Amino acid sequence: MNKGILAAVIAVAGFSSAALAEGLTVGVSWSNFQEERWKTDEGAIKAALDAAGAAYVSADAQSSSAKQLSDIEALMAQGVDALIILGQDTAAVVPAIQAAADAGIPVVAYDRLIEDPRAFYLTFDNVEVGRLQAAAVFAAAPKGNYVMIKGSPTDPNADFLRAGQQEVLQAAIDAGDVKIVGEAYTDAWLPANAQKNVEQILTENANAVDAVVASNDGTAGGAVAALTAVGLQGIPVSGQDGDKAALNRIALGTQTVSVWKDARELGRNAAEIALALAGGTAPDAIANAAKFTTPGGNEMNSVFLAPVAITKDNLSVVVDAGWITKDELCQGVSAGPAPCN
Repeated sequence: MNKGILAAVIAVAGFSSAALAEGLTVGVSWSNFQEERWKTDEGAIKAALDAAGAAYVSADAQSSSAKQLSDIEALMAQGVDALIILGQDTAAVVPAIQAAADAGIPVVAYDRLIEDPRAFYLTFDNVEVGRLQAAAVFAAAPKGNYVMIKGSPTDPNADFLRAGQQEVLQAAIDAGDVKIVGEAYTDAWLPANAQKNVEQILTENANAVDAVVASNDGTAGGAVAALTAVGLQGIPVSGQDGDKAALNRIALGTQTVSVWKDARELGRNAAEIALALAGGTAPDAIANAAKFTTPGGNEMNSVFLAPVAITKDNLSVVVDAGWITKDELCQGVSAGPAPCN
């Protein structure tokens, strides 16, 4: 089946039948697999490609920007028809977009923005994630000293999240109800780096901290470890991704919220978009595509999925969705919130 015919079939039939994309190969460049969630994303991408009759190849950059560039070059040498890239350093990866464009290979910027209009941007609404994080923490601690633990400085999502957090907190900051007493980026999103940052901020403030707005569940885990060491476990802490450990912390009462971005939906969408682009579908003809203006002023075709804030009040949502088992969620919990009660 040539690509012109394939594009027409995809447009009419979607991805409901097997062997629809027979012969196509999608290459995925992962920044790393240190986060629990990427294995879930990968499983969803593989499942969608299998259902469409397409092949999957991948590479793990192991948190190295240089390795990611060589990984992408190697994937292209294997003859991939489309690339999905989770950027380690989304500025450093831009030359790979040029190389892919020169080779006629479409690129999906996965979860993290790559500032290049030739890439198709697929993510959750990260500004909204930041809003949901801050709103849940603020509801639990409407006054006090706040610590802001941001993501990696090389990941544009870190600043999108921070912008959403600030939107929610600004009025309380202006009123003097909330004071930000410490703020730090977390190199490579590593929990250990987040823990060190929180430890330093606690020391600088004689442990006078009332809430931590952490930007993902890994950094939240680092924050909780630092807080626990000084007897502050249980103060409001945010996160995102719906990591099992974080959901368990919510049931235990040491984390307030994890903004759940169902990685299964993100992975499935990435695979289907990559195949559609490989088949010749125009980026602006992708289902639900909208124009997004980047911080750098580039206009990109994009799809944003909706996140869900998970707190002690709606933990059953992730169990009912099959994201986590009740046993995993409720491990070590006694007399906790539903469904752990």
